[in-house]
Amino acid sequence: MEKINKLVRQNILNLIPYSSARDEFDGHEGIFLDANENPFGVLNRYPDPYQKSLKEKLVEENNLNINQVFIGNGSDEIIDLAFRIFCNPSIDKALTFSPTYGMYEVSANINHVELIKIPLNEDFQINIHSLNNVLNDNNLKLIFICSPNNPTGNDIDNIQFILDNFNGIVIIDEAYIHFSEAESYINQLNNYSNLIVLQTFSKAHGLAAARVGIAYACKEIIQLFNKIKPPYNVSLLNQQAAIDSINNINEFKFNLEIILQQKKWLIEQLNHIHLIKRIFPSSANFILVETADAEGIYNKLKSKKIITRNRNSVLKNCIRITVGTPFENQELINELKNITI
Repeated sequence: MEKINKLVRQNILNLIPYSSARDEFDGHEGIFLDANENPFGVLNRYPDPYQKSLKEKLVEENNLNINQVFIGNGSDEIIDLAFRIFCNPSIDKALTFSPTYGMYEVSANINHVELIKIPLNEDFQINIHSLNNVLNDNNLKLIFICSPNNPTGNDIDNIQFILDNFNGIVIIDEAYIHFSEAESYINQLNNYSNLIVLQTFSKAHGLAAARVGIAYACKEIIQLFNKIKPPYNVSLLNQQAAIDSINNINEFKFNLEIILQQKKWLIEQLNHIHLIKRIFPSSANFILVETADAEGIYNKLKSKKIITRNRNSVLKNCIRITVGTPFENQELINELKNITI
């Protein structure tokens, strides 16, 4: 705990957290006159602020302890809380490897924290030599690594080097891990007290609308997240949606297999489209492609109500294509064959 406390903002260490009615009494039966709730209705009661039922499902699935799990209102809430816990505004720094998920930079800016952005190499991998003068910066508190990476789609190498050579907090964002053959860094939690692994119900579980993110870490870090989070940050409806998804494992596996099969089919089809100049390796549920004209292709697809993600401002002439249903993917290929630039 002492090692982690040295990384935490002093005001967070001194903070007396808000105590909700459900902190003081967490039973499920009784006459509840403690939380100023409306006595009538189906959704009139506050949800479990610590999402115990959902966490029990997750720890069983991952062979962890319940005090190693935090549930957030999407991973974005967890990213923001990490800045609030570990980074003093205008003093401390965070690091990302670009291009990557944009919310790391947005949260850094909101919290007035300098963000160092080191470009990935031509294979979208971390060049460890670029870290020589960075990892020993005493003001560097957070490193964010998205793997599989968004928007490039590839698994990131050299993460182990960072874990072994950085004393600050390493956050590995595994939003797309279920589509990858790579092993989750959850298995490394007991080896590194400074490691936080993010996962989500938005992607493989198909619950983007529910906004349920997960952080796995040592119990000391989880205690800090619980200390500063809003009291009821994840609704009962969203907790139950996540639980239902875990319980319905056959549907999860069935849909996952379709997505993986369709990704393979899409790549085969895109290889025959003359407008596609390069298809980058993907371990996610999307494909990054270099095109002859990203702006023109994006707009022509949009005119046909086929919406891809134009990444031209990040990667020259690149478009990111999410794997859809078989019908949606076929429609995409049909339209791409008809586009002239």
